[in-house]
Amino acid sequence: MMLLAVARRVTVGVIVSGLLAATATASAESAAAPTPRIVVVASRLLDVRTGHYLNDAAIYIEGERIRAVGPAQAVLTSVKADAASVIDLRGATVLPGLIDCHTHLMARIPDGDGGYGLNLLTKSEAYRALEGAADARKTLRAGFTTVRDVENEGSGYADVALRDAINAGLVEGPRMLVATRGIAAVGQYQPFGIRPDLAAFPTGAQMISGVDEARRAVREQIGHGADVIKIYADWVYPTLTVDEMRVIVEEAHKAGRKVAAHATTAEGIRNAVIAGVDSVEHGHGADKAALQLMKSKGTYLVPTLSVIDTSMEKHFGTSPYSARALAFLDSLKQTMAMAREMGVKIADGSDPSDSDGHGRNAQELEAMTKRGLTPLEAIRSATVSAADLIGWPDKVGAIEAGYYADIVAVQGDVTTDITTLQRIVFVMKGGEVIVNNIAAPNAQASR
Repeated sequence: MMLLAVARRVTVGVIVSGLLAATATASAESAAAPTPRIVVVASRLLDVRTGHYLNDAAIYIEGERIRAVGPAQAVLTSVKADAASVIDLRGATVLPGLIDCHTHLMARIPDGDGGYGLNLLTKSEAYRALEGAADARKTLRAGFTTVRDVENEGSGYADVALRDAINAGLVEGPRMLVATRGIAAVGQYQPFGIRPDLAAFPTGAQMISGVDEARRAVREQIGHGADVIKIYADWVYPTLTVDEMRVIVEEAHKAGRKVAAHATTAEGIRNAVIAGVDSVEHGHGADKAALQLMKSKGTYLVPTLSVIDTSMEKHFGTSPYSARALAFLDSLKQTMAMAREMGVKIADGSDPSDSDGHGRNAQELEAMTKRGLTPLEAIRSATVSAADLIGWPDKVGAIEAGYYADIVAVQGDVTTDITTLQRIVFVMKGGEVIVNNIAAPNAQASR
């Protein structure tokens, strides 16, 4: 029996050794595989920094990164004909993959006063993650190759799982920076109206009271994978104190994370900026003093205008808007005009909360132009400015050597018609073609 046991151990050892050797050989072969090389040729390329077009342009890509950009003839001459495949986008305009700094990919909240609570009651975190995967796919295919997901609306840490699944290639979606649970003052975030004896009913954000709980919440969320921290500086009125927000900012910045603050009242905005947040989300009630403070501190404004336009359209339909609604819309226009005139930094964010909103991110850029931004300024808010806000200014937001090969294409002039970006015909993320609906002789087929 002893000899038999020894023989079995030897046999198992030989099998394991053989498997390890085979794995090592496969790994070596994989490591030796050539890096994919692609040249994208387009009628014109928008330099989002200068606003100028480069006609007859080409982009040389190795793996995930851009290695060269320039006139097509020069780029093609420098690349051996058999060393790269060519994607022919002649007839199209290319620009960097777009960035949305205010998404909620886990949000498919039913309409109605009780919709938020119903969503939390009836959907598991696993189901919410699958909804997020569907929304991520729609967002990417709309040309948004990077998003900052600012709070997952009560789905635990499902956004971390979605981010990691996308990075692992398990599901299709944009690069994600995730805020996980968000942080709000006790009793000052959704759902409202839940019976008080249901103490364990889930909430849309992590509720805190006091600086110690604020500090712990940040550490906990970062420990579970948060890339950015989202706070609610106000709701109907200012809620978190400056001291609470200050320790949140301190802990986040110490860990290399930025802080985004929901703030819609002038006082809430000022409190958040004094506390040191990196961006004010919405900011609809900003007055001149609040905007001046934001300008002095270099705080970004992410105005989320399109969600308001959509809400108004749903509420009023074809009926005339009420005087109150018209006054509010006029105040938004004035706020944006002041922010632009002062030079407040502005980044794109669409704030989708239902299935219809996801994939329509580019409507935010149109909404910005309705409030006085030029098409180029709106495009910059979703490229170089957005990249700066999220902390990736040397990775995304431009078609330049060293950047990720995140490229979108349209058939039209985005500098004169911003709605062209709602009709994306080509999407590449990290050198991989996601969508190609351009009819060109040598174009790769849409996958």
